[in-house]
Amino acid sequence: MKVLETERLLLRWLTVDDAEFIMALVNEPSWLRFIGDRGVRSVDDARGYIANGPAAMYARLGFGLFLVERRDDGVPVGMCGLIKRDGLDDVDIGFAFLPRFWGQGYALESAAAVLAYGQAELGFKRIVAITSKDNDRSIRLLESIGMTFEKSIRLRAEDEEVKLFALQQA
Repeated sequence: MKVLETERLLLRWLTVDDAEFIMALVNEPSWLRFIGDRGVRSVDDARGYIANGPAAMYARLGFGLFLVERRDDGVPVGMCGLIKRDGLDDVDIGFAFLPRFWGQGYALESAAAVLAYGQAELGFKRIVAITSKDNDRSIRLLESIGMTFEKSIRLRAEDEEVKLFALQQA
């Protein structure tokens, strides 16, 4: 299901047909370093990740992480969306892109669209984001879409500290 369109991108619900792309994305060294190992080692694992993660969240809340693909050729470049995770009071924005598509503005374009969608269409007054303390690219992106650093937190006691950014709508 299509959710958003920007000048260059289409954001839509992930389906099990996106399993090969997801398997590649979640096994990228940057994903493993900054987001973590999700144990996806096969296309079947990727189907399970989609079914139990994004698809389950769509069914429960009507939103989640969306596949980001280029409008002109349908090539998937990453994912971006809103997540309601345990350990955070607010909905947060999340994103990840294949490295070969970095530096082309896709993350900024999709994150800005998702943020606007979350506020205007879903009515969220406050949206947050978390990132590893040393993920400078994500920190710059969050600041460029108007989010500001609030504090360092741990989602669970055993987790590493992450930086919490927020955007509060007036």
